[in-house]
Amino acid sequence: MLATLAGAAAAAAAPKRRTQVEIRGQSFFINGEITYKGRTWQGHRIEGLLLNSRMVQGIFDDLNPDTRSRWKFPDTGRWDPERNTREFVAAMPEWRKHGLLAFTINLQGGNPERYTKSQPWHNSAITETGELRPDYMRRLERILDRADELGMVVILGIFYFGQDQRVKDEASLLRAVDNTVDWIFDRDYRNVLIEVNNECDVKAYDQEILMPGRIHELIEHVKQRTRGGRRLLVSTSYGGGAVPRENVVRAADFLLMHGNGVNDPARISQMVRQARAVPGYRPMPILFNEDDHFDFDKPVNNMTAAIREYCSWGYFDPGLNNYVDGYQSPPVNWGLNTERKRAFFAKVREITQG
Repeated sequence: MLATLAGAAAAAAAPKRRTQVEIRGQSFFINGEITYKGRTWQGHRIEGLLLNSRMVQGIFDDLNPDTRSRWKFPDTGRWDPERNTREFVAAMPEWRKHGLLAFTINLQGGNPERYTKSQPWHNSAITETGELRPDYMRRLERILDRADELGMVVILGIFYFGQDQRVKDEASLLRAVDNTVDWIFDRDYRNVLIEVNNECDVKAYDQEILMPGRIHELIEHVKQRTRGGRRLLVSTSYGGGAVPRENVVRAADFLLMHGNGVNDPARISQMVRQARAVPGYRPMPILFNEDDHFDFDKPVNNMTAAIREYCSWGYFDPGLNNYVDGYQSPPVNWGLNTERKRAFFAKVREITQG
C-alpha cells in the first residue's frame, strides 16, 4: 500500500516531459520526427539512426571500503560520486551539440579496470533483494532529466556481469527489473530504452535468466509491465563479434551488438547482415552500443562500416588513466579532453551535421 501511494505521488509530481523515443520499422523517431531528418552522408541514409556512446559510469559508486580509494580524484585525493554525476551532466550539452543522440548508462556500471576478471568493488544501484538504492537513483534522475531537456535518448542497462552476483536470486532479479520499470513510469520518462543486461553471453553471469537460453524471458517480463497503456522498449546485448540469437530476435524491440574484438570493419558489416537473416527478424533497428575500435581518420572503420549498413554505432573508450582518458575508468573526465574523444565527436558532427 505504501509503495503504491509513493508511486502515485511520484507520478503526480512528474514534470511534463520533452523527449519521447519511438521505433517505426528500422528507424528511431524522437517526438514524432525521424532522427537526423533528411541527412545523408557519402550517399548513405543517416535519418533514423541513433549514434551513441557508452557512458555507463555516470552514477558509479563503490560500496566496498577496501577498493573505494582506487577511484579518487587526483586533485582532492578522494572519490566523490556526486561530483562524478555533476560533471557528467555538465558535459552532456557538448555531446549533443556534436550530434550525439544517445548514450548507454548502467545501474551496475561497467568494469572500471578494463577487462579484469575479478571485480571486488561493489557498484550496484540494486540491493541484494532487488530494491533500488535512493542515492544512485537520485543521480540517475539528474542525468535523465538533463537528457530529456536536451532531446537525448538513454539506453539504460540494468545488470552487469561481475556485479549481478550482488543480487541474491532470480526472484530478486525480477523484483529489480519491476522496480526499475516502475521507477521510470513514476517519473514519466519517455526517452529511455532498456538493455536488461550487458553481454548476456558472457559466462560470468550466475543466474540462468541472465544467460542466452533464457534472457528472452527477462525481455518479455519488461514488455509485459505497462502503465496507462504504455510499455518500455527493450533488448539485451551480446559480447563482441556475436550476433543475437533467435529467441532474442523474436522478443526484442531492437537489436544490440558489440564490436569489441572485431578488428576488420568488414566483419561489422557482416554482423549486421547476419542479424537481419536470423529467423524471427522483422524490420527493427540494429545498434552497436559498444565498440572499442577507432581509426576515425580513416575512410573505413567500424563506425562507418555500421553506418553503411544502416546500423547505429556506439563509441566505447575504456581508457587507461583515471581522469585523463577514456569514459569507463573512474574518476572519468566526461569532456572532450583527448585526441581520441575529439576525433569521435568530430566524426559524429561530420556525419550528422551536428
